[in-house]
Amino acid sequence: MQTRKLHLVSGTLLAAFIGIHLFNHLISIWGVEQHIQLMNQLRKIYRHPVVELILFLSIGLQLFSGIRLARRKEKNKLPGYEKLQLFTGLYLSFFLLIHIAAILVGRYYLHLNTNIYFGAAGINYFPVNLFFIPYYALAILSFFGHIAALLKSRILLIAGLFITLLIFYGLTNHFSGIDLPKEYMLLIGR
Repeated sequence: MQTRKLHLVSGTLLAAFIGIHLFNHLISIWGVEQHIQLMNQLRKIYRHPVVELILFLSIGLQLFSGIRLARRKEKNKLPGYEKLQLFTGLYLSFFLLIHIAAILVGRYYLHLNTNIYFGAAGINYFPVNLFFIPYYALAILSFFGHIAALLKSRILLIAGLFITLLIFYGLTNHFSGIDLPKEYMLLIGR
């Protein structure tokens, strides 16, 4: 299969999951309980061993094919949307490597439920939020930017910015009252 087709197929599978995952984060606007309730229902599907394996394979294929495609491009000669696609793709590669490793460490080494508290720990507490706020915000913006570049859609870019703001509104304790349970305090060094 051609690298571009491989990237598109694995990207479509991954985009479907990420879209559902981001929708789950949007639910946090209505509270932690609603977020966790939906996550528990969704996990019955995406944590099934076969589905999870397909997701991990899709991530691997995305990284492999995306880096191969990026290496072929002359960065200085790309039009605007292609530059956006290249740089958002590179950031998503960086993010996915770190994010998946963190989830696996959280789940299997720290024995934490990698739910809303796992992510909220990073964005709600100083000084770790100095890393995690831009880290997560750029990931969400890059997700929408990468697809917007493919579709050449400014509306999707604007929607991505709006969705990013809403997700941060829901995941920050200043607005929705997220209090970090004791077992998650180790994530912020406390």
